[in-house]
Amino acid sequence: MNQTFELDSNPHTRLNILTGEWILVSPHRTKRPWQGKVEDITPDNRPEYDPKCYLCPGNGRADGDSNPEYTESFVFNNDFAALLEDTPQNEMNEGDLLVANNQRGLCRVISFSPKHNLTLPEMSVEGITAVVNVWQNEFNTLAKKEWIKYIQIFENKGEIMGCSNPHPHGQIWSQSDIPLEIAKETERQKSHYAIHRTSLLGDYLKLELKKNERIIFENDHFAVLVPFWAVWPYETMIISKRHVNSIKLFTEEEKRSLAEAIKVLTTKYDNLFETSFPYSAGMHQAPVNNGDYPEWHWHMHFYPPLLRSATVKKFMVGYEMLANPQRDITAEFAAGRLREMSTEHYKNIKKD
Repeated sequence: MNQTFELDSNPHTRLNILTGEWILVSPHRTKRPWQGKVEDITPDNRPEYDPKCYLCPGNGRADGDSNPEYTESFVFNNDFAALLEDTPQNEMNEGDLLVANNQRGLCRVISFSPKHNLTLPEMSVEGITAVVNVWQNEFNTLAKKEWIKYIQIFENKGEIMGCSNPHPHGQIWSQSDIPLEIAKETERQKSHYAIHRTSLLGDYLKLELKKNERIIFENDHFAVLVPFWAVWPYETMIISKRHVNSIKLFTEEEKRSLAEAIKVLTTKYDNLFETSFPYSAGMHQAPVNNGDYPEWHWHMHFYPPLLRSATVKKFMVGYEMLANPQRDITAEFAAGRLREMSTEHYKNIKKD
């Protein structure tokens, strides 16, 4: 008997056009009962100021320095950086079996605001715009060091994502080599650009906007969507409508539009399960001091782990570690859920 294949009900694989990797989608499994791990909910009752916090204004940090009485964002070198600027030059190769190279870098920390309890979705668009300005300024400053080849701007939000300090903050790691994920995305974008002379993500975004199946929000300069190949349950991307290869090229208007997109998305995240929604998020943009990279198109990934509620997490285990990523809920379902969420934060909505 002939059957009609349906993306929303039949097992299938989807291609990640940015990496060339595949993901298995199993939408029929959403009907299974859940008897797995249930996470504890961390109470969201932090004060505006915590005298024991290493990031609050005026407080001492772990290395003995003290923070200034800052009133907006505060940036400093990571006290326990994963990369060090003074790493000596060295390499190792024993029969192409034991191979290692030195890695030089700088790691910066950005406290988004002086308030210990103010996450991005609860900040104003103006406040987030100030953070975007810091991101751009730090990128420009770091890019002036010719030995730096890539600058990664990111945020880990929530204990469940390994965040070691609850004060809302992000990080910038810059390094002397191009990391793996960036190398993969560079190759895929370069191949597309060589054939079409257009941006891979620009062409993809045009199709997504036309189909309007996975779009969550858009303004004049950015679109927020669940990528067709999303791995995490509520994974999203912010893509610039203008083909630019780094945050360095954003105009004042674009920076404010990006701040608006971030606020809308993170507010919808919080509203989904009425919790401070955890995620790892970061910008992907062209390497620096290593050519022009005309194929590169700026975008920002959001990888949240929550699956069915504020207490059920998606784990990458078994098949996903040994074969390739797998998900149950489709990208289209996730986009629909996020799209219907209010842009007003749940803490500000009065309940009867």
